[in-house]
Amino acid sequence: MVFNGTATSAATDWFGKRDSIPISIGCRWKCPASRQIPQRDSPPIGPPGRSLENNKQARVKTVGMDAATLTYDTLRFGEFEDFPETSEPVWILGKEYNALTEKDEILSDVTSRLWFTYRKNFPPIGGTGPTSDTGWGCMLRCGQMILGEALVCTHVGRDWRWARGQEQREEYISILNAFIDKKDSYYSIHQIAQMGVGEGKPIGQWYGPNTVAQVLKKLAVFDTWSRLVVHVAMDNTVVIEEIKRLCMPWLDAACCEPEGAAELNGCREGACALAEEETALWRPLVLLIPLRLGLSDINEAYIETLKQCFMLPQSLGVIGGKPNSAHYFIGYVGEELIYLDPHTTQPAVDPCDDGQVPDETYHCQHPPCRMHICELDPSIAAGFFCRTEDDFDDWCMRIRRLSCNRGGLPMFELVDSQPSHMVSADALNLTPDFSDSDRLERFFDSEDEEFEILSL
Repeated sequence: MVFNGTATSAATDWFGKRDSIPISIGCRWKCPASRQIPQRDSPPIGPPGRSLENNKQARVKTVGMDAATLTYDTLRFGEFEDFPETSEPVWILGKEYNALTEKDEILSDVTSRLWFTYRKNFPPIGGTGPTSDTGWGCMLRCGQMILGEALVCTHVGRDWRWARGQEQREEYISILNAFIDKKDSYYSIHQIAQMGVGEGKPIGQWYGPNTVAQVLKKLAVFDTWSRLVVHVAMDNTVVIEEIKRLCMPWLDAACCEPEGAAELNGCREGACALAEEETALWRPLVLLIPLRLGLSDINEAYIETLKQCFMLPQSLGVIGGKPNSAHYFIGYVGEELIYLDPHTTQPAVDPCDDGQVPDETYHCQHPPCRMHICELDPSIAAGFFCRTEDDFDDWCMRIRRLSCNRGGLPMFELVDSQPSHMVSADALNLTPDFSDSDRLERFFDSEDEEFEILSL
C-alpha cells in the first residue's frame, strides 16, 4: 500500500492538550431535559441512546493521587432511542443485518457483547488507591471490551448469544472472571491501572488507545488459558513475517536454544513452553493497530475504509471516541457508528460462592448508542482477531483487496517483512519487566509519540 504525501505532527494527549490544567471534565452524554431522572443505587439499565443531553452535577473527587479529577454522578434515563428504521445494511463486527427485518437479531448480537463500565466499591487499587474508576477509567474499560470480544471468539465463538437467566457455559464464566474488579484477575481494572504505571501513566490518569493496547499486550502474556498473542502494530504498518513468527514460535529456531532460553514466571517462552504436539499450532492473534486519521478531526478520506473494517469477519471493532469520552465501536449503519458506552457507574460484582458470576450488568440490554462518524476523534486503535493461520491469511487478502479500492484511503500499510526504517520489537526488549519503562515510554506513550498523518 502506498500513501501519497505524508506529514508528521506531534500528537496531543487523547483527553486534552498536554499543557492543560490537571482537572479535566468527565465524559459527556447528551440528553433532553425531559429525559433526566435522578440516579438511584439500583443496578443501571444500560447506556442511553444516541444524542442524549444531560445536566451533569460535577464534583471534585480525590482518588489517592496528586491531581484532582473532575467527575460527575451518572444519571439514569427513562427512555432510549430505538434502532433506526432504515433499508441501509447494519454491520456489527463482521456480520450484516437488515434493520427492517432483523432488528431482534441486531439487538441480540449487541447484547451479547461484553459491556464493561465504570464500577464503584471495588477493592482499592494497589491496596491504598481508588475504589472506583468513575471519571478516569473509560478507555481502560474500552480496552477490556475489545479484549473481552477476543476471548469470547476464542472460547465460545462469535455466534454465541447471551440471554438473561440462561445457564451459562463454564468458558463464559471463566471469561468474566478474567475481568472481575480485583487484583488477581488477568485483565481487571487493577491489573491494567498498575501495569500502566510502567508505561508512565499514574493510577487514575486517562489512557490513549495506544497506551491501553500496549498494556493489554503485556497482560496477555500471563493468560496461559487463552494463549493469545496480542500484537500492537506500530508506525501504521502490519508486518506479516513478524506476526507469523509470534503466532508460530516454532518457526524461530532461536526460540529453542538448549541453554539460556528466556523464562517468564519460571516457564520457558515460545515453542519451548509448548508440548511437542502443540508446536505446529497457531496461537490466536489479537491484532491492535493504533492510528491517527487526521489532526483534530478525522480525515474524510478514511471514512469508507474505516467502515469496511467493521465488515471484515476478523473485526474486533475500534476503541476511540472523542476528547474526554472513550467508546467501544462495534459497527455502523449509514453514516453513524454503533458503540457501547462505558460511562455508567455500577456497583462492583463479586462472584457467588459456587463460582457463578451475576452477569446482567455485563451486557447492554437496550439499543446501542450511535454517533455520526465525522464526530470521531482521529486517534483510534482498530482491532482484529485471527484464530487460525487461515484466518490471518484471509485477513491479509481482504486488506490488500481493500487497498485497491478507490473509495477511500488505506489506514495502514501491510508488508511482508519489516522495513529497514522500523524499530525491531526485539530491540525494545518487550517483556513484563518494566525496568526500562523510561525507554519504552518514548515509543509507546500516546502523549509523546509522533503520528504519521496520512493524507491524499
